Amino acid sequence: MKTQRTIEEINEKIRRGEATVVTAEEMTEIVKSRGVEVAARDVDVVTTGTFGAMCSSGVFLNFGHSDPPIKIENLTLNGVEAYHGNAAVDAYLGATKMHPEKKFEYGGGHVIEDLVSGKEVELIATAYGTDCYPRRSVNTTITLDDLNQAILCNPRNAYQRYHAATNGRDELIYTYMGKLLPQYGNATYSGAGELNPLTNDPDYETIGVGTRIFLGGGIGYVTGSGTQHDPGAGFGTLMVQGDLKKMSPRFLRGGSFTNYGTTLYVGIGIPIPILNEGLARKTGISDSEIKTSLLDYGVPRRNRPILKDTDYAELKSGKITLKDRTIPVAALSSLKLAREVASTLKRWIEEKRFLLTQPQERLPSTGSLKPMKISRETLFAQNIMLPAVTCRAEEDIDTVAKRIVEKNVNHVVVVTSTGTLCGIVTSFDITRAVALKETKLANVMTHQVVTSSPDEPVESCARKMKKHDISALPVIDAEKNILGIVTSERISTLFGEYR
Repeated sequence: MKTQRTIEEINEKIRRGEATVVTAEEMTEIVKSRGVEVAARDVDVVTTGTFGAMCSSGVFLNFGHSDPPIKIENLTLNGVEAYHGNAAVDAYLGATKMHPEKKFEYGGGHVIEDLVSGKEVELIATAYGTDCYPRRSVNTTITLDDLNQAILCNPRNAYQRYHAATNGRDELIYTYMGKLLPQYGNATYSGAGELNPLTNDPDYETIGVGTRIFLGGGIGYVTGSGTQHDPGAGFGTLMVQGDLKKMSPRFLRGGSFTNYGTTLYVGIGIPIPILNEGLARKTGISDSEIKTSLLDYGVPRRNRPILKDTDYAELKSGKITLKDRTIPVAALSSLKLAREVASTLKRWIEEKRFLLTQPQERLPSTGSLKPMKISRETLFAQNIMLPAVTCRAEEDIDTVAKRIVEKNVNHVVVVTSTGTLCGIVTSFDITRAVALKETKLANVMTHQVVTSSPDEPVESCARKMKKHDISALPVIDAEKNILGIVTSERISTLFGEYR
């Protein structure tokens, strides 16, 4: 006989202390060893958990009225700007807003952690003054206890799964997926795999508007689908909120990604009531069944190249095979704390401290993510590159100097006999060689060349030139064949025309 039960029936078992509660990892083992039918019959609730960087997070704060009162126009908390476009003394502090003098080190996520930790936070506010709110400035310190309300309200959390990331460029890059070494030197991923909440209820049978959850060490609620909710591709998200005053700094931590920005690490756990065999089967999913793709984040485009398909079992092993190479893989989220979230939620239910809720509305299980509408053309390296003037490393200095004059260029790309890149030489390099009576081109050319791909945005090319203090980028294909060259002069000219 097939198992069928309701949330209220499960809650009644929780009240009596008779409910069988297991974590998602434990459920995977139960389904594997005893089968779906037995798991559905014996298990009442499966607890899930994830703990990772959730950039789309923040907190609504109400400071109360000063005397005389103020209608805040500009506001910082520990030097981090908060959004003031609410009522007089309401504000929203976003996790990724950075301190102007401590960029990549301290931001909104750290302020939230400081508040939850009971620390004093400096509040500086200014205003334009009105008849009913005459005060023009406030400089004070506050703690979480001083606030009327502090509501953690996160527009997008708990991604169902994530792409893994690596980097095919010849240089180190910094991303929201962490530091990625050149030439596929490492890979990173995020998410707790078989512990992840939406992985265990991918059709949103039990997770919906009003679902009670573990949030940041306290109790929160799902308020809807999150921004960028993309269930059609298996990338569902949640919008959640809860009382910051009842949360813990163990499960809410400010974080930083070097040369990218700040964030907030959030612990989220959701109970999945086993209402039927279908849910037992879904919560029995294993890491090897959770598929994702490894993307090349060295390509700065929305649709990055897929290098291979993988799964969470391979990612969690700490290494991944790519192009006959084995490269190390690191997690950006904490599996240890994800397990602690699931175990804590399990304990709360067993201690009758946490009852399940019936969703008031199911989340959409269809739909896809639309890209941003762009009304002006975006320029890429292939749109602005010039034909590259080339030479061979064995050519003499005088020959290359004459070519620079004849072609009226400042850069000559050095290529092999097959036309692949091996260096670059500038007019300054040639001038210096002549002054020093150097005759060998190989002794003056740059061997480690910073390059561009044809589909790299012009903004990225300009940023790369500034970073390396250079004035040109050879444009190459995947085999390092020369396609052209992008120069700073070309970018300056075109951007003037573009504007």
